Amino acid sequence: MAATSLNGETTVKDQKVAAALPARGAALEAFTETRSRSVALAAPLSAEDQQVQSMDDTSPAKWHLGHVTWFFETFLLTPLVSHYQPFHPRFGYIFNSYYEAVGPHHARPRRGLLTRPPLADVMAYRAHVDDGMTGLMETMPDSEWGGAAALITLGIHHEQQHQELLLTDIKHALGVQPLAPAYRDDLPEPAGFGSDRPSPPGFLGVTGGEYEIGHGGDGFCFDNETPVHRVRVEDFSLARRPVTNGAFLAFIEDGGYETAAHWLSDGWAWVQGGGGNIYGDMAPLYWQKRDDGWWEFTLGGPRRLDQGAPVCHLTYYEADAFARYAGKRLPTEAEWEIAANFHRRGARGAANMMAAGNLHPVSRDIDNKGFCQLFGDVWEWTASAYGPYPGFRPAAGAAGEYNGKFMVNQLVLRGGSCVTPPGHIRASYRNFFYPHQNWQFTGMRLAEDG
Repeated sequence: MAATSLNGETTVKDQKVAAALPARGAALEAFTETRSRSVALAAPLSAEDQQVQSMDDTSPAKWHLGHVTWFFETFLLTPLVSHYQPFHPRFGYIFNSYYEAVGPHHARPRRGLLTRPPLADVMAYRAHVDDGMTGLMETMPDSEWGGAAALITLGIHHEQQHQELLLTDIKHALGVQPLAPAYRDDLPEPAGFGSDRPSPPGFLGVTGGEYEIGHGGDGFCFDNETPVHRVRVEDFSLARRPVTNGAFLAFIEDGGYETAAHWLSDGWAWVQGGGGNIYGDMAPLYWQKRDDGWWEFTLGGPRRLDQGAPVCHLTYYEADAFARYAGKRLPTEAEWEIAANFHRRGARGAANMMAAGNLHPVSRDIDNKGFCQLFGDVWEWTASAYGPYPGFRPAAGAAGEYNGKFMVNQLVLRGGSCVTPPGHIRASYRNFFYPHQNWQFTGMRLAEDG
């Protein structure tokens, strides 16, 4: 996965890591916890579930489990442990994503064809690398710990990205099956389900001026969050909560998908081509209209649409069209980050991320004291093209393969989602996708001038 996004693969880059690198004990604890979480996330899936790849953008669950293991083997164990024996001579080809400087790789769209290695071998591979990494962290000389700690930290964050991808990819794989099986039958029902559409969200204003954005504090960040730089914005307001299912349903019922004036040219072409819904309706990806109303496929299986929950699985085209329909616009990524930093009460209450256990956006009451659901629930589309910050320089070699060459034709999203792992989001985090993509938990928050 991309070192900075869910939309690809990661690489070893000159990522910013805090000057105070983690101590051995803390690093080993974080490594163990992260590796265990990946296995736990895959546990509800059968070997057959973990084999399937439902479209080119997704990857099989067992490939995710192998790829994150390949990272630690390739960038830590092989170069740093003189006696280390790779688990299998061809696993580097299978589990490399697309780093040409590291070596050849199997094509991404054909990962679902790989019946070998079987799941049992992938799990044995994980155990082999975990043993090697534990030994490395326990025995490495103090003089060499700094460089290793930086790579271990990067590897942990890389695996966290793939934990989110594993869930979004398996959701698509299960959603396209005729039986529409649940990933987990025990996920909580929506607490806020109802037929009443929520009231308008209200807006919070930010005074225009010059602000700093980018990651300048302590702790880990990816390189595309740097360097810190100054931007100028005009007065703007940002909605206190994301757009809800109920609000988007009103857009549909008001002919939103049939009105060309709402859509960008590429977006209208996307609509004319059938849109992106897997059930054939002109609606967000997993919505389905039945005789008794609208339903939505979730990781807990098909459920009635919760009109108060943030709408998710939108393309950029749909988000932009809704904003035009509402007489508003999408925020820029600078506006989003400024608002998140300016209104420190932005993340009111416990954020609905992976640790909350819902694995789906939830309804949330709003108040007049700050933003609601600014972090978690849905990644929020911004109007900003994904490009380098002023002064950004990609690293040389394999370290620079991903961000530098992919900073084109994509849009930035902010805030994390309901399946973002613990400790993996911050105000400066830049996710990015192509405008037609919608299999992640992508939603929106409106902005307006003045």
